[in-house]
Amino acid sequence: MFLSLMALMFTGYPIGLVLGGLAVAYGALGIALDIFSFAEFFIFVPRVWLFAENLQLIAVPLLIFMGVMLERSQLAKDLLETLHLLLRAIPGGTAISVAVMGVLFAAITGVVGASVIMLTLIALPTMLKAGYRPSLALGTIAASSTLGILIPPSILLVFLCEMLQISYGYLFAAAIYPGLTLALFYVLYIAAVAILDPRAAPRLARPDPPLSVAVLWRAFAVGVLPTAILIFLVMGSVLMGIFTITESAAVGAGGAILLAWIRGNLSFKTLRESLNRSLMTIGMVAILIIGATSFAYVFRALGGEEVFHALIAAAKLDAMGILVMAIVTIFIMGFFFDVLEILLIAMPIFAPLIAPLDFGDHIALDLVPYWFAILVAITLQTSFLTPPMGLSLFYIKGVAPPSVTMKQIYVGIVPFVLLQLACVAVVLKWPALVTVLPRQIFG
Repeated sequence: MFLSLMALMFTGYPIGLVLGGLAVAYGALGIALDIFSFAEFFIFVPRVWLFAENLQLIAVPLLIFMGVMLERSQLAKDLLETLHLLLRAIPGGTAISVAVMGVLFAAITGVVGASVIMLTLIALPTMLKAGYRPSLALGTIAASSTLGILIPPSILLVFLCEMLQISYGYLFAAAIYPGLTLALFYVLYIAAVAILDPRAAPRLARPDPPLSVAVLWRAFAVGVLPTAILIFLVMGSVLMGIFTITESAAVGAGGAILLAWIRGNLSFKTLRESLNRSLMTIGMVAILIIGATSFAYVFRALGGEEVFHALIAAAKLDAMGILVMAIVTIFIMGFFFDVLEILLIAMPIFAPLIAPLDFGDHIALDLVPYWFAILVAITLQTSFLTPPMGLSLFYIKGVAPPSVTMKQIYVGIVPFVLLQLACVAVVLKWPALVTVLPRQIFG
């Protein structure tokens, strides 16, 4: 089944339909081999309405819509200009402002595609004009945009909560410190490059306009305050137990519409285009989920899960060895599959295997699913950057100036992929980075 999937994904046919078609084809083969029954095909059907009836997953189209509306309201542009104003005088200040922008925008919407396109359109021309080395500018933009996977309210975290049947608020809290740690790695790397090689990230000696109370107040009111309010509405409300994830997403979507109206960017055309883009995205997600869950069911029904467990047992791995093997497998899958595809294919296999593992004093048994979820989320960020499937690379190339080459993009992302893997290693070594904040908030 997996070899067929690997072969067919290069045909360009929609991967959701490939997964569903392989489920039917191998189910038919299972009937011929008398290890699958025709009646089991009817188990595929409920996957359509179970997805549609899932109230928690309503958050996904709402968060997608919110991201599109924020793009239209130019909030991201104002925020980046504010950060650039505050940080431009320090070494690598423009690139650092992009990394900080990645954190803040991730905390608002969590949609990677929207983030990378906006950061490329807004920040890349400024960085290239300032004399930044193209590979550093491109790598910073590509990596900073992927923080939307890890920092709440990430759509990926919503799916992980649903698949692992764990608490949304607890996982959101668990993701904050690892997300900030990874962003700190980015900032330290950019600062180190700027100090060691000033030509790679030139410093602008004098801010223009000069900083003053009036300039800072306007920057705060226009760029920072709306962002802070949206972060509180979407993420803070979930952590404080005020709203469920679905309610907070709805409030965030309403807030995005309000911001677009206040800024004079709301029109019937804008609203229609935002709804159309959101509809196309969630339709793709729905087809992918239906196809992937059908694929996973047939894989288990034909005995694939037992074979996989037998291979692990034969390898005689301990708990940490099994966990590392799962993370390495997900990392390798990132070269060939999209994030959601990896999640829907790998999690039904690995989650039941890892959740009951005992890691002794390293981490409490009931916190293992949260730790595993965060490790998966960090690892999946690499799939946006690693060729040939790295979607962020193609997003950047699609909207970057013609002078930008794929070679420059590939060179730029290498150190950031290594930083992401370093963050995985840190979280593996110190799981308290995941568990300390949820315990402080929820007890």
